[in-house]
Amino acid sequence: MTYDLIIIGGGPAGTAAGVYAARKRIKTVLIAKEFGGQSLVSQDIQNFIGIVSLPGLELQERFKKHLEAYAEDILDIKEWELAKSLKKSNDGFKVATDKENTYQAKAVLVAAGSSRRKLKAIGADRLDNKGISYCASCDAPMFKGKDTVVIGGGNSGFEAAQQLLAYSPSVTLLEFGSEFKADALTLEQVSRDPKFKAITGAETIEIYGKVFVEGLKYKDRASGKITDLAVGGVFVEIGSIPDSNFLKDLLESVQKPTWWVAEQTPKEWKGGLDKWGQILVDHKTQRAAIEGMWAAGDITDVLYKQNNISMGDAVKALEDIYLWLQKKK
Repeated sequence: MTYDLIIIGGGPAGTAAGVYAARKRIKTVLIAKEFGGQSLVSQDIQNFIGIVSLPGLELQERFKKHLEAYAEDILDIKEWELAKSLKKSNDGFKVATDKENTYQAKAVLVAAGSSRRKLKAIGADRLDNKGISYCASCDAPMFKGKDTVVIGGGNSGFEAAQQLLAYSPSVTLLEFGSEFKADALTLEQVSRDPKFKAITGAETIEIYGKVFVEGLKYKDRASGKITDLAVGGVFVEIGSIPDSNFLKDLLESVQKPTWWVAEQTPKEWKGGLDKWGQILVDHKTQRAAIEGMWAAGDITDVLYKQNNISMGDAVKALEDIYLWLQKKK
């Protein structure tokens, strides 16, 4: 059968889109490897608006139950399926999954999310989510009174440090390269705080602790000297990897859309993905570069990666998708 809409992803964006699609009676299939997104591994989420605190597993359950409550005969949920390819067809789009299923629809919303670039250091895997965090805006309040380290000297690293300074007695930022990548204003603002220290040429080699993080060792890349820092938390800000490989062939050669504005998306047009593999969207409507395609959440070039923002962008997309489909009738 041909659906009106395919939604790819079961995180905050995909779930919000699915709820709105069902409520608007848009015949939809939602394809999700699992529900919850990156928050699935969080023990305590404290910035989900309307809920003071909840673990990631509970959020996953709430997402799925909310979808099922509205699904009825209008929303087909295909859980434990991973989208492997997205292609344009004469009357819409086709998605093939790892279960050897193919789904077809007039429109598609891509909300496949991204994966945090993981730290490669001794102890990093073992202590992940046990004092190692990949989201300062989510977890900073949990480290009140603890000395912390931020790994990564880009804007996201300095912004993470800025949030931590409200809670931590000291924040040390470690940058692997010889210079910081953050813009001058952000760097200057954060560096004013006497509790903050930033170090370049620092390679994190080990994070240790019996149950939770107790300290970190880094090597000076110039001298080889090893320094041991006693800290209670490590925040990793070394980028994320958008889960967009399955649609690169579709978007890399697409023509410039009418909504594209050079000032908003710097440099010349090189296809519907930016250099990091994020989907470029019109932030007024969440439209991608191909007619009939929308995207929302961490897979897009949205500036801030947050659950609440992803959900809002998905709702915005659904409002536009609904109007677009009405015009197609």
